[in-house]
Amino acid sequence: MSDLDRQIEQLKKCEPLKESEVKALCLKAMEILVEESNVQRVDAPVTICGDIHGQFYDMKELFKVGGDCPKTNYLFLGDFVDRGFYSVETFLLLLALKVRYPDRITLIRGNHESRQITQVYGFYDECLRKYGSVNVWRYCTDIFDYLRYANNLVKYPENEGGGGSGESEREQDISELARLDAIKI
Repeated sequence: MSDLDRQIEQLKKCEPLKESEVKALCLKAMEILVEESNVQRVDAPVTICGDIHGQFYDMKELFKVGGDCPKTNYLFLGDFVDRGFYSVETFLLLLALKVRYPDRITLIRGNHESRQITQVYGFYDECLRKYGSVNVWRYCTDIFDYLRYANNLVKYPENEGGGGSGESEREQDISELARLDAIKI
């Protein structure tokens, strides 16, 4: 069993990783995410999951109902952290699955994937409480910068090419954003 597979199994039991493992996982994820475009196509069938907000056991239920990754293709719509008690384990499990199965799990940046929001709604405090320093928070929030903004969902391959001019103006605008720059709202 590889280190990554062991970490996935550990995280599935809601057991935290060592700080050094979090750093290494985030560096691996960064290598994958930097290659992805801001708007990327996700083919159906795909299971779409909304705000998890650190509700680890709700996320486990999603996998129980939807099927394990990589058998099931997943699209997570952001807001992985804050509010719940297990934001660290929730986000790191999703990130580890992204590293292990990069083409089967897609993570989109939500409004809670920002340094400012996480300092108000709990992720910062959770990292400090669980690890005794802000390092894990920094590693994770650095990853947030690499998460894409949107996805272009294609229902079925046979529906391509039938009408429409392709990329919309809004998709073009999003695709040209610099992900590593903070967006002012």
